[in-house]
Amino acid sequence: MTEAAAPTLDESDAFHELLPTLARGLDVRDIFRQLSAVAARIVPHDEAALLLRDPDTGKLRLYATTNAGHDVTCCDEAVAAITEPIEPRVLAPPFFGSRRGMQSGLTVPVRSNGELLGLFGVASFRPQAYSDREVVRAQRLAGYLAVAIAHERLAEQARDAAIERERAANVETSVELLRTISDVLDIRSVIPRVSEIANKVLPHDAMVMAFFDPSGRVVIQAATSGFPDMKPHAMGGPKKDHMIVDDLAAELLPVRDGAEDVRDTLMAAGLRAVLAVNARARDQQVGVAFWSRTPFAFSARHLPFARRILDHIVLAVSHEQLAEAAREMAETNARAERLEARVQMLSEELDSKTHNRIVGDSKEWRDVLKKATQVAATDTTVLLTGQSGTGKEVVARFIHRASGRRNGPFVALNCAALPEQLLESELFGYERGAFTSAQQAKPGQIELAAGGVLFLDEVSEMSPPSQAKFLRVLQEREFQRLGGTKVLKANIRVVAATNRDLQKAVERGEFREDLFYRLQVFDIHIPPLRERKSDILPLSEAFLREIGKSFGRPPAGLTKAAREALMAHTWPGNVRELRNALERAAILAEGGLIHSDHLALSAASQSLPSASWVSTTDLGTVERETIARVLQEMRWNKSRAARRLGLSRTQLYVRMRKYGLEEPPPVLS
Repeated sequence: MTEAAAPTLDESDAFHELLPTLARGLDVRDIFRQLSAVAARIVPHDEAALLLRDPDTGKLRLYATTNAGHDVTCCDEAVAAITEPIEPRVLAPPFFGSRRGMQSGLTVPVRSNGELLGLFGVASFRPQAYSDREVVRAQRLAGYLAVAIAHERLAEQARDAAIERERAANVETSVELLRTISDVLDIRSVIPRVSEIANKVLPHDAMVMAFFDPSGRVVIQAATSGFPDMKPHAMGGPKKDHMIVDDLAAELLPVRDGAEDVRDTLMAAGLRAVLAVNARARDQQVGVAFWSRTPFAFSARHLPFARRILDHIVLAVSHEQLAEAAREMAETNARAERLEARVQMLSEELDSKTHNRIVGDSKEWRDVLKKATQVAATDTTVLLTGQSGTGKEVVARFIHRASGRRNGPFVALNCAALPEQLLESELFGYERGAFTSAQQAKPGQIELAAGGVLFLDEVSEMSPPSQAKFLRVLQEREFQRLGGTKVLKANIRVVAATNRDLQKAVERGEFREDLFYRLQVFDIHIPPLRERKSDILPLSEAFLREIGKSFGRPPAGLTKAAREALMAHTWPGNVRELRNALERAAILAEGGLIHSDHLALSAASQSLPSASWVSTTDLGTVERETIARVLQEMRWNKSRAARRLGLSRTQLYVRMRKYGLEEPPPVLS
């Protein structure tokens, strides 16, 4: 190839025209089209094409062309004929475009730092249109293209890195938000922290959480510093799921009344722009707004993350609403239970009833009552252990009746019947505004038990946070309501009960060791009924007398076979199972003698001296069948069924949900 002549002044001007294009553009296709227009004065052509090399496969593929209708197949055929090393050359047919009448052409490689980026070519309808002179000029054009390609790739790498950084920031922020919001009783208390976390990816000067009431009025629930105090204002209900106001100086908020006043208040606080999103949390419309002192601070690109923050808040609000619904249901049930207990207490002579419930002459039972009598005269904390149905609450009430606190209340709380947050609010009480729906203060069971005994049944089911708070009650004899700052005195005596091995629970890390030793100051183990056989018949007679009071035709008594069946049974359900079996038998006997068939006791169970063979599944089956039978016999009257089963209404509902027992729909005639 001969040495080419230096470019003319006109050619140099044409090359200089390319510099602004390279400085402004990042898209190689745009640059290529402008370069081709300028290059036509330097290397005349009817068509130009740029082929780029795939970094993975090494193959050349058409990237840009001045002919929109270019046949890629023709280009592929030409490329297939190109072999390494790729050198500048004047082409003779066949080459790309030859099928459309192109008579001559040339190609030059596009390289950067020795790396082959691609191939630049031009073609003409004129034969022999190109010589070594045009090849040199085309090489110079290829150098410009190499700069543009390198520039574009650097820009792509920067964009990819920015997107990856933003994605990582979003993921990290979402995780931090979840960690902040989870296990929070009141979402309003952590709004400042949520704002702090969100500022990492959505800069703002103030953040507001609000609810829309049914009339469409916006009620501010929580706001960070920098947001002014404002009265509720009507927006006619949120029409869209988001709103962006670029500058309050030029726009009004979509407020139905007092728009100017609202804007003046916000601008006086220095706020100019807002991004707001809203969504529904069960039965409540919730909104979150981000405010900035800088006009035009927000755009549509901020919406995805704003919605993600709102999703976390909506989830927390929904959990609060579910917890409140459960709390209200628990309070309703508790009020009903207290009313039933009051009616029962007024209708029966308490001492005689207590005597019936503590019947037993066995050595094992006498030892229990002896220990209970010894500890009753003190204020010592007592831990009652034993299987379900052995009578732990009966012993707790006996201790209360025999103590100096007999004139004070006896308050029982089942730790397994309530979820963690409900248990804490039920135990410690709460102040008005402690959580979203706390409209008024409510004393807890500790306060209600003041001067008396607090009985904590199934204390092993208490959550770790609740264990820590209750430990303070035992150590310092003081506590605080949820959401309160005032320290209250706990004038109570604690009697706790469990059917689990607390020592093993401590070893497994499921129960605090320090709380265990605080509770186990004086422990009383209540043996199962099968270990005090001599109490079975006295208990049976006492239960039949008690059951007979509510029957129009009380049972006449037990046959010899029925007594033998009662003595032979292993009683996996203990005293509670005995009473339930006798009540069922009394119904079937219809005022006559109770036979062994009426008792419906398992023959296999009667033949064994121990209930250790009974599997959990078998016990569950027995319990489910017993509950289902009693519900049917009581015509699904929950209060009567609970009394007959020896359960509270709450305990009955828990077991009905556990076993999937639902009242059948009425039969329409």
